[in-house]
Amino acid sequence: MKTLLTTLCLTIAVFLGSVGASFSADYQKGLTAARSGNYASALREFRVLAEQGHASAQYNLGLMYDNGRGVPQDYKESMKWYSKSVEQGHVEAQYNLGVMYGNGNGVRQDNVYAHMWFDIVASNGDENGAMNRDIVAKKMTREQLAEAQELARECLRRKYKGC
Repeated sequence: MKTLLTTLCLTIAVFLGSVGASFSADYQKGLTAARSGNYASALREFRVLAEQGHASAQYNLGLMYDNGRGVPQDYKESMKWYSKSVEQGHVEAQYNLGVMYGNGNGVRQDNVYAHMWFDIVASNGDENGAMNRDIVAKKMTREQLAEAQELARECLRRKYKGC
């Protein structure tokens, strides 16, 4: 009985380890394909992983839709994938949401939300986030600034869920 339990545990451990390695290998295949301009392959690799919840694959899928690489440019689809990645704490996706709100790409232009995202990015140590937060702040009223700061605090409290 003890041998059976040990064998079962080892089998599960090997299986779980190979799943993680496969997950990582597929992501690397997607990155390599995207960097070489093979967006069809990148799309295949990233989509599967993104649908399984891989934050960096979600971010890269968002980038592809944001920039129209291998897919028609679609800001709403980009926002969808960035948002999924953001909920897992992906800082580059947070930054890109700030840019999208700042420019009104895929959403109504909104300095409050742009500031909120740049503030969150800055709180994660990103200097570009801090710089863009300060640029957006100059366009805002005192009330808007207070609202953005409160939204950022609330988003951090909720660990980026539903922001």
